[in-house]
Amino acid sequence: MEKITLTVKGMTCMGCVRSVKNVLEPLPGVGSVDITLENGQVAISYDTSKASVEQFRNAISDAGYEVVAG
Repeated sequence: MEKITLTVKGMTCMGCVRSVKNVLEPLPGVGSVDITLENGQVAISYDTSKASVEQFRNAISDAGYEVVAG
C-alpha cells in the first residue's frame, strides 16, 4: 500500500469530512482515508495497481472541494 496526503480546500465541518470520505472510500484499491479537518489534510492509503492520485483529485473535485496540494 502507498500513502499520499492531499491538502483540500473548502472542508469546514464534519459533514464535509464525511462527504470526502464517502467519495474516496468506495474507489477500488483504497485501503483507508484519514482526514484532519483543521489543516485540510486527507491521507489516503491505496493500492497503486488499482487506484491513482488523479482519481482521488477528480472524486474530491466532483464532491465540490479543491485539492490545493499533494
